[in-house]
Amino acid sequence: MGTWGIIPAAGSGTRIQPLAFSKELLPVGSLRSGGVERPRAICEYLIERMALAGVEKINLIVSPGKWDILRYFGNGTGDVRICYTVQHQPSGLCDAIFCALPFIDRDDRVVVGLPDTVWFPSDGLKYLPHDKLAFLLFPVDKPEFYDAVETGDNGEVRKIYVKQRGLSGLWIWGAFSMPGHVFHEIYRLWSIREPRDEYFGTLVNVYIENGGEAAGVRAGESYVDVGTLNGYREAMRLLSGG
Repeated sequence: MGTWGIIPAAGSGTRIQPLAFSKELLPVGSLRSGGVERPRAICEYLIERMALAGVEKINLIVSPGKWDILRYFGNGTGDVRICYTVQHQPSGLCDAIFCALPFIDRDDRVVVGLPDTVWFPSDGLKYLPHDKLAFLLFPVDKPEFYDAVETGDNGEVRKIYVKQRGLSGLWIWGAFSMPGHVFHEIYRLWSIREPRDEYFGTLVNVYIENGGEAAGVRAGESYVDVGTLNGYREAMRLLSGG
C-alpha cells in the first residue's frame, strides 16, 4: 500500500505559447536550496504539495517530445520518486490520468493535481478524507472558467459544472484524491462509455448518478492557473505576497 501522485503533463500549453520548453517547466518564483537561490519550475509547486500529503511516487504523464521534463526531474526530487508514462495522443484529462492505471493497486491511494497551477495552503491536500473520492476546493472570481463543484450541507458533491457560464457562489476543484479501488472503479465506468469523457467532472457526475460518493472540502484559500499570461502575472503577485 502506498500513495501515488498523478500529474498530467501531456498538454501543449497553447494558451501561453510560444515557449522554448514545456509549459510545466515555466519559471515561476524561486527556491533557495543549500544557500543558493534558483528559479522554480511551475510543476515543482505541485510536487511539493503532493509530498506534504504523503505522496511517495509520482507518475508524470508526458507527450512525445517533452523529454525536457525527464531531463529536469530525472527519477525523482527530494524523497519523491518519479516515473513517466507517454500519452501518444492527448485526449483530455480522463485519458491522461488513466494512463497511470497499471501502476495503481487497489490498496493504494491516488492524488491528482494540475502541473500549471499554484495554490495555497500548500498543505491543503491533508484535509481530504482517504476513504472516498474527494476534491480540494478553492474560491475564484470566475468559476465558469473551471470545474465548479456544487456541494450539499455535509460537503457531499452533488454535481460538477464543467466550464459553464452563469455560475456564482460555487468553488472550483484544484486537486483531488481517492483510494485505488475507487480509481479502478471510475476507470471501468469511463472505459464503457461512448463517447468516452474528456473532462473528469462529467465522468464524476455519472459516477455519482450510479451511486458513487464524492466529497468537496473547502480548505483552499487561493488558486491560480498559470496557463495564460494573466495567470502567470497573478501567480507572481501571489508568490511575492503582493
